[in-house]
Amino acid sequence: MSKEYNNEELTYFMTMRKLLFLTIAALTASSAFAGGYRVSLQGQKQLAMGHTGVAVVNSAEVLFFNPSGMAFLEKRFNVSVGANALFARTKFQNETYNWKSSTSNFGTPFNVYASYKVNDVLSLGIAVYTPYGSKVEWDDDWQGSHLVNNINLNAKYVQPSISLKLNDKFSIGGGPIYVNGQVEFNRNITRSLTNEEGQRSDLTIDASNVSAWGWTAGFMFKPVDDFIIGFNYRSEITMEARDGDAVFGDLPGFAQGLYSNTTFNADLPLPAEVTVGMSYKVSDKWLVAFDYNRAYWHVYEALVVSFANDTPTSVNPRNYKDASTYRLGTQFTPNEKFTFRAGWYFDESPVQDGYFAPETPRNDSMGFTGGLTYQLNKRFGIDFSFLYLHFDEVDNSYDHYSEGTQNDVSFGGTYKNVVFSPGVGITYGF
Repeated sequence: MSKEYNNEELTYFMTMRKLLFLTIAALTASSAFAGGYRVSLQGQKQLAMGHTGVAVVNSAEVLFFNPSGMAFLEKRFNVSVGANALFARTKFQNETYNWKSSTSNFGTPFNVYASYKVNDVLSLGIAVYTPYGSKVEWDDDWQGSHLVNNINLNAKYVQPSISLKLNDKFSIGGGPIYVNGQVEFNRNITRSLTNEEGQRSDLTIDASNVSAWGWTAGFMFKPVDDFIIGFNYRSEITMEARDGDAVFGDLPGFAQGLYSNTTFNADLPLPAEVTVGMSYKVSDKWLVAFDYNRAYWHVYEALVVSFANDTPTSVNPRNYKDASTYRLGTQFTPNEKFTFRAGWYFDESPVQDGYFAPETPRNDSMGFTGGLTYQLNKRFGIDFSFLYLHFDEVDNSYDHYSEGTQNDVSFGGTYKNVVFSPGVGITYGF
């Protein structure tokens, strides 16, 4: 005989279904922002110059910024390897209810680039980098734990590339991009549900081998020897989570019969990006550069999640907007041993009002960068960089949480974010 449930149990049953939808939505959204911070750390030299690079040719790092630039590298073989220590801190406060919480996070993104000039026309390269590796852990059972407790994300990009030098002034280049990653996400099921021992009921989502393909292409044009114009396009990439695990924990007895662990499929579009820029060699020692980047986030209107059991397909609105980044950088080489760099950039947030969730607590930001290279000899150099990223303080909310019969429940407050990241790398070429 099938069991009949009372009104309270049925309310929890419907609540957990809605919360499962929203949890997976938050999980996948976090993968796009590396735990709330879209930090640019794809090369020590270029990071030190405000992360400019679409029209800068000074190392194998050009593989990420504009692979067509491989054709203009002076050396036949070039390798750049680097890593950063990423320290991020977010503080949350709601003065109305006297809520306070914080999260301090650490990540270690890295990059490896190598290029080889086959002949005067053809160059080949390979790039491996981790633009979305990070971790977020809020205080246990904090006031927003019904939206997120913690996220652990790791994603690796592999990009083989080719560059063709059509003449002394113009080159083209590009290649496919393969992405593979893993993400784990945990949140409390509701704002108050506990088991018989008083432990908060929670849900953990785990998706491994999330993979996708995309591509990049660009060109470089040198109208005169000291001036370069660059263009690069990176395609939209759809991250495909397949057969991920959704596991409930610390449920009260009656809820264990209402809901069971399951698997899910979900796709997340990462936006196409266009970057254009220029660099100008003011003198033999001084270079300046400017990049403009446009990310077409409007493709992320909603997250659609389907399940292996009879749970209906879920559609979760995100309603992101397109966003721009403006970058300035400079490089000064006083002698053969030292090169000094500095830069600045302004990064717009794609998150609109009412969609500001604590798993991606980011707003418009300004990055201040610097660094140097110490050249040990003609082939080998050591690169240093640092980034200080300051986010505008924001008072905003997430207005699309549902619990029981309540829809569009709002959770918000004031968020303060800051990121600091020192980095080190080596450059080798002959």
